[in-house]
Amino acid sequence: MNIHPMWENYPELATELATTLHLMEKRILLKNKDIETAILSMIHSGGKLLRPAYQLLFSQFGKNRNVEKATALAASIEMLHTATLIHDDIVDEADIRRGLPTIRSTFGNNTAVYAGDYLFVCCFKMLSNYSSSLKSIQLNSRSMEKILTGELGQMDSRYNLDMTVKEYIENVSGKTAELFALSCFVGAYESGTSERFAKNCGEIGSNIGIAFQIIDDILDYTQSSKTLGKPVLEDVRQGIYSLPLIYALQENPKELHPLLEKRESLTDDDIAEIYTLVHSSGGVIKAQNLAADYTNKALNAIEKLPKTKENTKQILLDITQTILTRTN
Repeated sequence: MNIHPMWENYPELATELATTLHLMEKRILLKNKDIETAILSMIHSGGKLLRPAYQLLFSQFGKNRNVEKATALAASIEMLHTATLIHDDIVDEADIRRGLPTIRSTFGNNTAVYAGDYLFVCCFKMLSNYSSSLKSIQLNSRSMEKILTGELGQMDSRYNLDMTVKEYIENVSGKTAELFALSCFVGAYESGTSERFAKNCGEIGSNIGIAFQIIDDILDYTQSSKTLGKPVLEDVRQGIYSLPLIYALQENPKELHPLLEKRESLTDDDIAEIYTLVHSSGGVIKAQNLAADYTNKALNAIEKLPKTKENTKQILLDITQTILTRTN
């Protein structure tokens, strides 16, 4: 079972991530083979497994860590993440993810909806089997609500030329950061740490998630479609304005407004002009600075974590530094 190359330097973690994938695969048992094939294709599409990795790493801070339980909970979180991606692709009518055709483009929206729904069910079945209390299940339910709130906030903000940085952060705090926060909290809490310590871990995850999304949005303005594995700036046509564009709109509304008011009718030349204006207006640089702020918050908090025999703190620092300074 292939694990992303970024984990090659962490063999123990790579082994646990392989087990996590295997557990997910074992849970996908359906009479409808179209949906089963669709889900398995998504699971093996080359994702980095960042959220389960953080869950597994933070579980090393607890005195009651159990590998079977930790990998099962990691699998449940990745199932939840995969379900949200499938549903995102339906809403966004996306044809490409991770450089491969999406489930909706290959199998149709109906199959994609059922595939996502089935993964939600698998997630909670696994949680109910392995959680030490109702706390983790309650948190997962709350996290799903926050994710949905973030998605709805993004939907409500479509084509909003006056969108603020604060509104953007509120949306990504749910849409992206919540699952990172949940991964870190559950990893620590379910391995026997105090709730206070686990909440601190969740805050680290939230800062990582916000920085991660900002960097993702910056890459739309610095990388090609081929490099990213998805169309760049397609969100702009759909009225989803990310942080670099929001900053640029604040600086240069006079030139950007007439272009963005074309909405779905934006041409490729218009997109190219928006790309140039975002750079010339300082949107990318300002977004990079805010991403750096959230990255530093996360790294500083990780530095304060206790030492473990597995050298967990250093691994967390290395991985976080790597994903939050990435250029592709």
